[in-house]
Amino acid sequence: MPSATNFSTCDLCDEHKSVSDGSFRVLPPLFTDYGARRKFSGPVTTVQCLDDNSRVREAVNTPGEGRVLVVDGGGSLRRSLLGGNLAAAAARNGWAGVVVHGAVRDKAELAASEVGISAMALIPMPTERRDQGLRDVPVHIGGVPVLPGDWLYADEDGMVVMARG
Repeated sequence: MPSATNFSTCDLCDEHKSVSDGSFRVLPPLFTDYGARRKFSGPVTTVQCLDDNSRVREAVNTPGEGRVLVVDGGGSLRRSLLGGNLAAAAARNGWAGVVVHGAVRDKAELAASEVGISAMALIPMPTERRDQGLRDVPVHIGGVPVLPGDWLYADEDGMVVMARG
């Protein structure tokens, strides 16, 4: 596996373009970069939630240890699942990145956070906290499966996910 910063998603795609067993996957181009880091990678941990960031808050307030949090918000753009405070917590706790299949808020604060943050869109509406959601479960991002323990690589050209080998 490539190192945490010495990779190119284009090179990874060139290298794995013939892989057909599902161990190499490319996330669809649904995302915009919002964090200070444009290039990040690490082992995946997941959250599945809809308009409720309770599990996201829990996750970023624990040691990230270079991991990437993949949040399956169902592609909902109704509520923000990550804002400036949670981005700062993710950076402070050592997360490499947060990928949100949904919306985020606080663009200027996200840009100042030393963590990779990719999401579908911005929306100022805060989350509803109902203490719902699941952690470390298989999720689908734009139809692409992402499993806890996979490795995610993100750079200016896109995001790829590889089964841990």
